[in-house]
This record gives sequence, structure tokens and C-alpha cells, in this order.
Amino acid sequence: MASGLDRLDIEGRWFTDSAGRRVILRGVNLGGDCKVPYPDGGTNFPSDFRDHRDVTFIGRPFPLAEAREHFARLSHWGFNALRLLTTWEAVEHKGPGQYDEDYLDYFAKLCALAGEHGFYVFIDFHQDAWSRMSGGDGAPGWTFESVGLDFTKFHAADAAHVMQYKYDYAKGGRQEDRYPQMTWSQNYQLPANAIMWTLFFGGRTFAPQMRVNGRNVQDYLQEHYLGAMREVARRIADQPHVMGFDTLNEPGTGWIGLLLGQGEQNPDPVRAGLLISPRDGMLAARGQTRMVPEVAYDKAVKRLVETRKVAFNPNGVSIWRDGASCPFADAERDEHFFSHRDGIAFDVEHDFMAPFFHRVAQTMRDIRNDWLLFAEVSPFRAFAGFPTAMPERTVNASHWYDIATLGLKRFDPRELRNAPSAQEGRRAVRDRFVAALSHFTHASETLGPHGAPTLIGEFGIPFDLNGGEAYTAWAAGDRTDKPWAQHELAQSLMYDAMDRLMISSTQWNYTATNRNDAAIGDGWNQEDLSIYSIDQNGGRAVKGFSRPFARRIQGEPRAVAFDTATAIFELRFDADPAIAAPTEIFVPPVHYPNGAKLAAEGCRAAWRGAIVELTAERPGPTIVTITPVTAPSTAAYTPVSAANLGH
Repeated sequence: MASGLDRLDIEGRWFTDSAGRRVILRGVNLGGDCKVPYPDGGTNFPSDFRDHRDVTFIGRPFPLAEAREHFARLSHWGFNALRLLTTWEAVEHKGPGQYDEDYLDYFAKLCALAGEHGFYVFIDFHQDAWSRMSGGDGAPGWTFESVGLDFTKFHAADAAHVMQYKYDYAKGGRQEDRYPQMTWSQNYQLPANAIMWTLFFGGRTFAPQMRVNGRNVQDYLQEHYLGAMREVARRIADQPHVMGFDTLNEPGTGWIGLLLGQGEQNPDPVRAGLLISPRDGMLAARGQTRMVPEVAYDKAVKRLVETRKVAFNPNGVSIWRDGASCPFADAERDEHFFSHRDGIAFDVEHDFMAPFFHRVAQTMRDIRNDWLLFAEVSPFRAFAGFPTAMPERTVNASHWYDIATLGLKRFDPRELRNAPSAQEGRRAVRDRFVAALSHFTHASETLGPHGAPTLIGEFGIPFDLNGGEAYTAWAAGDRTDKPWAQHELAQSLMYDAMDRLMISSTQWNYTATNRNDAAIGDGWNQEDLSIYSIDQNGGRAVKGFSRPFARRIQGEPRAVAFDTATAIFELRFDADPAIAAPTEIFVPPVHYPNGAKLAAEGCRAAWRGAIVELTAERPGPTIVTITPVTAPSTAAYTPVSAANLGH
């Protein structure tokens, strides 16, 4: 079974197909547990990582025997794109230059099956906080060894928050005292991460004498990362539904651009928790105990304030291996070592990220020269935009989360309570989302002479809102939409904002092993953002993400809107009959259980399952409206069965 999908290209802000239609991609990240080995590599299992060279990722996101079931479900919900996850570790965990050929075979077959089910795919070499050994995922364990770091010392030295060490597995449940939610994100400023990212992007600048196998450490690390990417690219080069590669998920920048001491002049914002300066981190990594400030948000003054001093690395443990030493010795004598050279401030994006983007583009285009580059900068610097000198045919694949929802794990915004009406409150939240996402669309305008598409590579919500109260209701037998009301509302408002801006997206995420368990969730660091769960035997809050949308448009889109309360969908576009292919709109069964009515003057309509095809008979402004049938009837569209597909 061939994919039947043509290759996509870009034209200004739009994805385009071979017929010249504008294409909107609505997809999902597949999947959250691809970060960890199969089957028992999740953070809900304790580990000292001594087996890091002998693991396998075959079976992530799911075994091939289960693939058709999961792809059918995702297709039924209307998704037409996947951000397909792999990791550097999955490909090259055995050692430098030793590729897991069996995994590469598995991944190529998985990718082909995605195309057979109608999905466009771009490949994400995923990482968070560098590696599993430093509290995240991505890079193989041998990368630490190659630069002289001993990851077995990270926990004792406070060099990383690692759930596999800190969590009390006998106790179970969420443990904010031992492993607070989202604590993994603090790893970016801790020594293990800071050292690796500084070497990865800035080794030639900050450690010019540090060499690994005859190569500067920066070149050594990047060449191996890109080598793993090249091996994947070779295996999938003949699959037309593959659009290209993501540069690197949410990359850190280490100490690059920062003053040695902690100061307000540093460009990165101060975050709650321990305030660890590059000097503190560097000296602690060498085994020195440092007294560092802890800061917390003070509601009275509406800012972060110091609450106490805390001993950092109180046991005085060095994370450097015997015979290895810190390569940044000169930094101690120069407050501006990481921020300036010869009196000129570094531009992190231009000086360090741009060369990397070009190396990624060259690597993949040596295999296929028509692949698109899906680029993202550090999530802590996303609003800074992209360097001016970017590779051609780059897509803005930045990430966006509503931090309040993500951090507090609740969605009952004050706007909803304080507004004169719930409707006005929802409108205020949606407008806030539009304003936030507009930063990304403006950044996209700087990519290329005519701008570039915006595809929000990640967004989403925790499904364990309010202490997992939806799970409690589910366990008690409630199968109505009520337990998922907040989840549906939050997702709907996010998609409303993306409709307003007419941008593409891939939601985070779909995890085939997800459980309603605080310690498990998506299988990684207590996160629980999967739209699917084994415990729900299907989707969660499906009405929030399975929405009508225009997949391909025969002309120039002008406006898209969907009212979740009435299930009325409207598309406005300037029709172009010279384009010899119809507009395609997905009409989800979950919102139209009794069928749908269509109004589209100047168009011929034909239904193909849950897709309505509209062929323009005249050029110019065209309005398409889809409304629900309130009772079973002879409607043009009859919903397909949702049996075993999670609604």
C-alpha cells in the first residue's frame, strides 16, 4: 500500500502541494515515550544507566504489529501530519559510529506505514536536558564519557535532577518534595547540561584546545549527532510523505552569552528555584561546595526574591572523571568569558545557532535536496526569533505552551471567573493565545525573502489537571464529557487561536503506553500530556482536538473559524479554479454525530468519508459553512463508526 501523498513545498507563509493548493497541517507528536528505551526504560523505573550501551528503542512509539491500529485512530481523529520522534541515543547508543541497524530498519518501516495511512511526517531528533543520564533524553551516555564527565556522579554532586535517582519508587504517587513537577527543566542551568551544551555549540570558541579523537570537541559532538541523522535520512529518502527534519528539539545553549556571575545583565530570565551562576556551576562541577540563593515569586512585590542561601554540592563531589579536567579554566579570570570576545558581545543565535542550522540543512539535503528544514531555537529564547542568515526553505517549528496551565496543572483561568460572562472570558483567553502565537508568525516573516510557514511543533495540556480529578471520575464509571470539560475547553481555545492565524501545528503528544498514574503518565518525568491512554482505551477530551479544518485549499485562505458550542465551521477563501484540485475539509464525527449540512456557493461538493471536497466553479471570494444535523436524517455526510477508535 503506497502513501499516495505528493511532496509538499513552501511558498511564503504556506505549505503547498503539487497542484498549488494551500495546505494546513494538523498533527501530533508521536510519541512521548520515544525518549526512553523499550520496554522498561521509562523514568518510572529506577536505573543507574549502566546498561546505556545495550538498550533498544525498537517498539517506540509502538511495535509494528500495533501500528495500523494507532495510525487508524489518529486518521479517524483527522490528523494529517506527524512529528515523528527518534533520538540520537536510539540510533547510536552502542558507541561512537556504531549504529543500531535493527532500529533503523524498524524506524524506516514505521515511517512508511505512517505514509500509507495518509500522514505527512517530519523527523524530530528529540532531546530534553541533553540525555537520560542528566535528567532528560536524547544524547547517548558515551557523550559524557567522551568529554571527561562521569554521569554516575551527577546525582551526588547536584549536577542534574534525575528522576531515576531522586524518586522514591516504593512510596509511589506524585512526590513534590523529592521530584517536583517540571523540575527536569531546571537541568538546563545545572552543570551537567551547561557543560555539554557549551561544548556542543561553542567548543571551538570556549574550549579550543579540547580535542576528542583528534577533533575539537564541538566538531566531534556535532559530527556524531549529524551522523546519526544521516543514517536515518538514508533509510527514508525514498518516502515522498517525509517533509524533512527538525534541527534539534528545544536545544540548550549552556553558559554561552552569560556573565560568569549571576546578574541582571544576563539575557536569560531568572526562574524560581536555585539561582546558579556559571561560576557556581563550573566550580561545583569541580567538587567545590557553593552557597547559592534560592528565589521564589513574591506576590506582594510581584517579582522573584531571594528566600535563603542553600549549599550546592554540599558533599563536594567532582563530576569530572579521573584524569579529566574542566576545559574552561580561563573563565575564572574573565567575567565576560562566555558573553564577550574582544569587547564585542556574542550573538547566540547568529554566532552559534546559525552555523548549526546550516550544518543540519546540508546533512539532510545531501540525501534529498528537496527536504524542508524545521527549525527551532532555545525554548527560553523563542521570542528572540531566528538568525538573519538561515538556510533556504526553512519552516518555523517553534514550540508554545500556556505556562500557567502547564505549570499549575489546572485550567480555570481568572479571566473566566472575572469576566462578565463565560463567553467573554473564553474570548479573553483566546485573544491572549492569539497574541502569544503572533510572536511566532512575526518571526516567520523574517525567514526568507517572502517569509515562511509557521508550524507550532509542540503545544498541549496536561491531562492530570486538578490532581487528576478526571481520572478519579473515570475510575468511578463516569463516561460522559463532564470530566474532560476543562481539557476540551483549553485545547479548543488553543486551536481557535491557531485557526485565527491559519497556522499549522503538531500537538504534544500521543503516547501508546500512557497510564492514569502520576508516576507513569507519558513514561517520562511524570509528564502526562498524551491525548491517548490505555486506561481510557482511546482518546481523552477528543472534542478538544478532533475539529473540522481545511486540509487543502483551492485558492488563497482568508479566514477560518470553528464554534465549539454550535459546531458551526466557516472557511473564507479566494477561490482559484485554475488550480486543478479541490478544497478538502475534514468533518469530524465527534462533532457531527448525526451528520453535517454544507453551504458552499460556487462550488461542487463531493463527500469522501469524513472529507468533503469542494471544486470551485468561479474565481473570487467564497464562503463555506458546515453545520450539524440535529437529528438523524438524510444528510450528505453520515459519520463513520468510532468503534475501537476512542470516539
